[in-house]
Amino acid sequence: MYKVQLVENGVQATDMIGALQSEGYSKEDIYIFAHDKNRSEHMTDATDTGDVGLQEQGLLDSVGNMFKSRGDELRSKFRSLGLSQSEADRYEVELDKGKLVIVASDETVH
Repeated sequence: MYKVQLVENGVQATDMIGALQSEGYSKEDIYIFAHDKNRSEHMTDATDTGDVGLQEQGLLDSVGNMFKSRGDELRSKFRSLGLSQSEADRYEVELDKGKLVIVASDETVH
């Protein structure tokens, strides 16, 4: 089960993370994406949310992302969280527009 939200900035992201937590998602199961890798890392650090890594993607996809374009890397990470290919494509386009994409993914939330 996952939930995807689009926000414009860090303040909205912080508010959305709080709302997702009140729905039962833990911070470790909430992921923030930005097209710019530095912005993405900064937002993840600032909000203390999850980072899509080896556990979510597996070894081959994690290593493969080092050789992909940023857009391909982001779509791969979206897919590893359960989004369909068309959803991954759609949200990557939103990232191109400067938006932040927040994905809450937790099988234990009802």
